[in-house]
Amino acid sequence: SCSKVGDPRPGQPYKGGNFCAFLPDNREGQKTAVLLKKAFEQGLTFHIKSFNGEERVTWGLIPHKTSWDGGKARNGYPDAQYLREVCTVL
Repeated sequence: SCSKVGDPRPGQPYKGGNFCAFLPDNREGQKTAVLLKKAFEQGLTFHIKSFNGEERVTWGLIPHKTSWDGGKARNGYPDAQYLREVCTVL
């Protein structure tokens, strides 16, 4: 059997989830979206973690903005450095 890197228990079932992230609709945001799509296609966006004996899909190491507000502390905007930081990671 073949498993992806980051799967703590290969061959075991795991739960998915709904994931939503936001980018500004400008040139930098669109450029970032292309890079995020490439990362997704290479299997880098998510990984599987064990929570109380149950395997779940979670965000990987690439930072995503999951809220329009709340600032950096809440994975939201405003965060003037986000696009630069995420492009560096990508």
